[in-house]
Amino acid sequence: MKPSFKKIFNIAVKAAIASLLLWAIYRQVFARENFTDLWQAFKLHFEYPDLIWLVVVVALAPVNIALEALKWRELIRGFSKLNFWRTFQAVLAGTTIAIFTPNRVGEYGGRVLFVEKGQGWKAVIATMVGSLSQLLALLSVGLLGAIYFSLKFLDPEPYVVPVVSFLGVSFVGLLFFTFFNIDLMVPLAKRIPQIDKIKKHLRHLTVLKHYHWKELSGALGYAFLRYFTYSLQYYFLLQFYDIPAPFLTGMAGVATIFLVQASVPLPPVMGLLARGEIALFVWGHFAESQVSILAATFSLFVINIAVPALLGLVFIIQVNILKSLGYENGNGS
Repeated sequence: MKPSFKKIFNIAVKAAIASLLLWAIYRQVFARENFTDLWQAFKLHFEYPDLIWLVVVVALAPVNIALEALKWRELIRGFSKLNFWRTFQAVLAGTTIAIFTPNRVGEYGGRVLFVEKGQGWKAVIATMVGSLSQLLALLSVGLLGAIYFSLKFLDPEPYVVPVVSFLGVSFVGLLFFTFFNIDLMVPLAKRIPQIDKIKKHLRHLTVLKHYHWKELSGALGYAFLRYFTYSLQYYFLLQFYDIPAPFLTGMAGVATIFLVQASVPLPPVMGLLARGEIALFVWGHFAESQVSILAATFSLFVINIAVPALLGLVFIIQVNILKSLGYENGNGS
């Protein structure tokens, strides 16, 4: 491959990523029909003492990213020696591409750009394991929160809660078993029909055999810490916008919103719309101002997704994409 073509390819891919990112952020931030109302709500509360809540939320944003980086580093430790700062960059880069791809699949591609040559597929598998740990945290707390919220506000039929609880606990229990016996996926994968077509890729699944209780427990611990971090951010934003939800009930409402949203495989930009609709229903029990409710959800998206995605673009621009994908050995970008 000619050097000139390599340079053009790198520039073209980075330009495409930047364009899609800016389009996604513009569509969900600046092109919203109610953007002016949301901005006015933000300015209205941007003063003491409400401002303290916002400062705490912003301060927790890098903590949220750091916990994800630590979780991923725990899972790639066996085949990659990336330091914390490099994993931090990889997580941000993953957020950049995930923001405009369905079900955050772009997150895998963003992180792969930062691992050593030849470790890409293993990094993808490690990211999938990390996603499973995060899903476990979300479902575990979300199930409890949804049950509590339903009993307090929805007055369900007597049989609904026991049935949903049984099914939910059974499903979460099965996921926990799968997570802590993740190596069983290797022999199961080999039973897939037409195995010859994907056999060369399945060899990377052997990384699952190296995950033991220690690594998996560590990743799950980081997942729960991260879940409580961004849940607290959401709750603190409710306080910033003067939505008077008590702490326990408010956290149950947050858990319910995340649980329902997790059942819909959408990119973050579309997930914001879905979360907004769910938020109007949940927080409508505490406040009448729909603008404040939507502003809290919107602000969390900007702080935890949009801004980190823009920062991730900076690191993607510095990466030699062809080299990261194993197509060249030279330096430069």
